[in-house]
Amino acid sequence: MATAATEIKVTPEIAAEHGLTVEEYARVIQILGREPNITELGIFSVMWSEHCSYKSSKVHLKRLPTRGKVVVQGPGENAGVVDIGDGLVAAFKIESHNHPSYVEPFQGATTGVGGILRDIFTMGARPIAVLDSLRFGEITPGKNTTAEEAAKNRRILDGVIRGVGSYGNCFGVPTIGGEVACEPCYSQNPLVNALALGIARKEDLFFAKAKGAGNPVIYVGAKTGRDGIHGASLLASAEFTEESQQKRPNVQVGDPFLEKLLLEACLEAMQTGAVVAIQDMGAAGLTCSTVEMASRGGTGIEIDLAKVPQRETAMTPYEIMLSESQERMLLVAEKGHEQEVLGVFNKWGLDAVVVGRVTEGGLARIKNNGSVAAEIPAHPLAEEGPVYNRPVAAPAPRVESEKDWFRFAPEGTNLTQNLLKLLASPAIASKRWITEQYDTSVRTNTLAGPGAGDAAIVRIKDPKTNEVKRALALSTDGNGRWCQLNPRVGAMHAVAEGARNVAASGARPIAATNCLNFGSPEKPEVMWQFSQVIDGIAEACTALGTPITGGNVSFYNETLGKSIYPTPVMGMLGILDDVSRVLKIAFRNPGDLLVLLDGGVVLGDPSLAARRSPLASSDFAREFSSSEYSKAIAAMAAGEPPAIDLAAEKRLIGCLVALASEGVVESAHDLSDGGLAVALAESCFASASFVANQPNRRHSEGSPRSEEALFSSLSATVNLDDTRPTEYALFSERGARAIVSLDPDSLAAVLAIARQYGVAAREIGKVTSGDVFRIEHKRCAVIDSPMEPLRDTWANALEKVITRS
Repeated sequence: MATAATEIKVTPEIAAEHGLTVEEYARVIQILGREPNITELGIFSVMWSEHCSYKSSKVHLKRLPTRGKVVVQGPGENAGVVDIGDGLVAAFKIESHNHPSYVEPFQGATTGVGGILRDIFTMGARPIAVLDSLRFGEITPGKNTTAEEAAKNRRILDGVIRGVGSYGNCFGVPTIGGEVACEPCYSQNPLVNALALGIARKEDLFFAKAKGAGNPVIYVGAKTGRDGIHGASLLASAEFTEESQQKRPNVQVGDPFLEKLLLEACLEAMQTGAVVAIQDMGAAGLTCSTVEMASRGGTGIEIDLAKVPQRETAMTPYEIMLSESQERMLLVAEKGHEQEVLGVFNKWGLDAVVVGRVTEGGLARIKNNGSVAAEIPAHPLAEEGPVYNRPVAAPAPRVESEKDWFRFAPEGTNLTQNLLKLLASPAIASKRWITEQYDTSVRTNTLAGPGAGDAAIVRIKDPKTNEVKRALALSTDGNGRWCQLNPRVGAMHAVAEGARNVAASGARPIAATNCLNFGSPEKPEVMWQFSQVIDGIAEACTALGTPITGGNVSFYNETLGKSIYPTPVMGMLGILDDVSRVLKIAFRNPGDLLVLLDGGVVLGDPSLAARRSPLASSDFAREFSSSEYSKAIAAMAAGEPPAIDLAAEKRLIGCLVALASEGVVESAHDLSDGGLAVALAESCFASASFVANQPNRRHSEGSPRSEEALFSSLSATVNLDDTRPTEYALFSERGARAIVSLDPDSLAAVLAIARQYGVAAREIGKVTSGDVFRIEHKRCAVIDSPMEPLRDTWANALEKVITRS
């Protein structure tokens, strides 16, 4: 029993202030067999917080597919792990740091990156890449955003970007990809999701399971301060209110240079053979690391807080246990081999102290100067906390009719100005201003960085021999607007787009991680959205063979009662066996043919006519009203996301991987935000950098390119002859489609592979060396523009907005 004197007597009111309900507090008393002291109350409050316990999501997360041939470690550890062959494994995971990034954007983002990196090297894997997925409020004034709100959103965006870049750059890991979107609902609740990937040999993996009674417990890394106290239980497990800015002290402060030392020291210590288990001190700090390691290992643990390195004076046991100071780890070492571990950390100039030992009996016993400050059964605390099957209720149906949906322009309307406006929208405009703040190539393994391909690609080296084995492709994808309109279908699209992006880069999708961002779980309509999203992810991942290896749930993303869009973000991982077969989006040669691939058209299917009958104009309008084009041109977000056909997605994915493997296409780009017209334009823009670096590439006339031509992008001429409305044909975001460019001599091979996979392949145009970007629909030029204004708008729009005063 805890015997340390406490200044504060715990009452039900104090328990409520710690986020515990009356029923939860009663459960605490039942587990302890007595009233808790204030330190024990704090420990229960963080461990049973929404952020740490997943108490509102567990019953739904069980429906996700988590097993597969390549899965080595699924949910439940610091990161998911998959087998990538040759004795190598990839550890990857995505996490959120949303609430802290609103209170303090720079520090919130830096510590978000730092935390996910620790999750990776805690597993024994060296981090090799970071991606992000970011959501902000609108950064320009509009119907739903005032000038003052837009300015604040720009400041938050700027702080977050600087934070992500600062930590990754200083730590020495490339930030190789991601996504950015702006919607009014994120105005006071930005989403900062960070994904990290690491590589290890399978036999070198480590797990957070305290084993061996008597084995020493070692604290390593930064000293403990008062930063981050209650970060998990209050700042990340409650909605924002007017007092949120007062929580600034709860935001942790990161030190990427110290974390780099911690990385190297941990990996070196792991090679000594003296490390039994390891856990980082992330959310809930020392509390979570001690309790979870003991619970997973089926043991107890005893530590003495007087031995914990502290950077502030007179810290109480409550503060030490709940601090979320960054760059700290807790290790279990083999008894008698402590000095081997301590010596490694001392060499790297890091604090390393034996603070306790593994015990029998299952108790987490926390001492302070000889007195017992807390004594709690580890397993009930970690695994037997509250689990809620909260009420689920669909919101009232949206009442919409044709007058509420997008109205297509008359046939033959020139849409060039609309394309320019679309290219300037934050979701589509070049992210160069952002990615130039990231080191995208440190460690020299980046094969496709931000904007180069539909997915980011890194080559994989054996950690011991440095031999290049293969490459991995990664993407982060989500569409909150679609999930707001139809959570299940929107979630399926997020999975499918991630898999398409990986496949369009030449890689075979093998596994996924997810970050689920939602409003308050106490609202039945939010839990309905969550349940629908889980079902959508489960169905899509099962169909595409991409099991979920782990992830994160972030609830309470709402301010003053207003929730964000339900925003599941998928991190998709793919493997590329031949690093020479990487596909990028850039057009490469004038004269190359453009072929549109469509997995939704099943060749030779007798039921095709029934399943793919022409839609009525109102059906096109309803679907199109949810598009990025509709938002940018008509300020409209309505209707339904496009219907999704997972069998079609699977056919297209197989086709794209085969085309890359056979080396018969020059580029590939999936159709998503902005549809076909934007995909074509982006491939033209990307060709400028490709051509500049490939002076000896084939020229359509057989002659070398001029120096001037090397630095200008290629263009395209396209002719579409379908019967759909022009704007739909150009800008629809219907899935299971991609555009590939190819040498005319490869056309027969491409068509044969497409037939093999049951994918329709239609030649629609050519890559050109001229300066005119031209799309005809029904023999009428509907986009006809010099490349320069298109490229200038796309390249500079975001920077102009963000850097305005």
